[in-house]
Amino acid sequence: MKREDLNDMLWFLAVAEERSFTKAAAKLGTSQSTISHTIKKLEARMGLRLLTRTTRSVVPTEAGERLIRSLSPRIEELETEIDQLMEMRDKPSGSVRITLSDHALESVVWPKLRSVLTQYPDIKVELNSDNGFRNIVEEKFDAGVRLGESLDKDMIAVRIGGDWRLVAVGSPEYFATRAVPISPQDLVDHDCINHRQARAGGLYVWEFEKDGREVRVRVGGQLTFNTTYAMIDAAVSGYGIAYVPESIVADEIASGRLVQILDDWSPMFPGYYLYYPSRRQNSPAFKVVVDALKA
Repeated sequence: MKREDLNDMLWFLAVAEERSFTKAAAKLGTSQSTISHTIKKLEARMGLRLLTRTTRSVVPTEAGERLIRSLSPRIEELETEIDQLMEMRDKPSGSVRITLSDHALESVVWPKLRSVLTQYPDIKVELNSDNGFRNIVEEKFDAGVRLGESLDKDMIAVRIGGDWRLVAVGSPEYFATRAVPISPQDLVDHDCINHRQARAGGLYVWEFEKDGREVRVRVGGQLTFNTTYAMIDAAVSGYGIAYVPESIVADEIASGRLVQILDDWSPMFPGYYLYYPSRRQNSPAFKVVVDALKA
């Protein structure tokens, strides 16, 4: 079908719906003579009379009715598709990939996103939990989450969480047979649960601070993990002392399943930031995620 044929058929449908050349012309924004001439050309090309014209009305012929039944559902389907496409201008959609630690995921990012994403079913979010540092540009992440002290200077950074601290904890059963450490240096005589840094490959050196004095301790023990939650489970099971974010062991401490030690040595860390390249295009989907995390 030629484009002009489709346009002429749309004009035919308008006349058939209005039962009037005058009303159809007003609806289409053209003259009565122009639309009448167009319909005559359409009938001539098809070799069929589509409308019966009288001085008082315009009525589709049998062929005209058949053409209406054929065209109307297809035109409605096209109009629906176009309306849906137009909605995409204002309706956020697309994918957002973020790399972050398991603690950032559980304590900040997921609690904020889960109450928002239900409102945007066309946004797809991938949260890649990894406790190491990632090159978000090379690895095609849209953004990452890190502590404020670890941000690259060429990134845009948005704070998404408050300050927090690490705390040293062990089970009552563990301390039943071992002396409770009084200073960070005492940890070298204890079984400690190490944390393997995924990207660097080395073990995390435990950092403490008191009255402006900073102390770093390399600890040893039977177990090493690269995920915080496994470290907590091992500590509860009596395998040694773990150094983990306070917020995710608060319940275990309150219930007595874990005992917190060296409280006055536990330093505060700057809160988490969402960071992304300065050249990142702020798509509607990405903006929704950023706004949710900033809240």
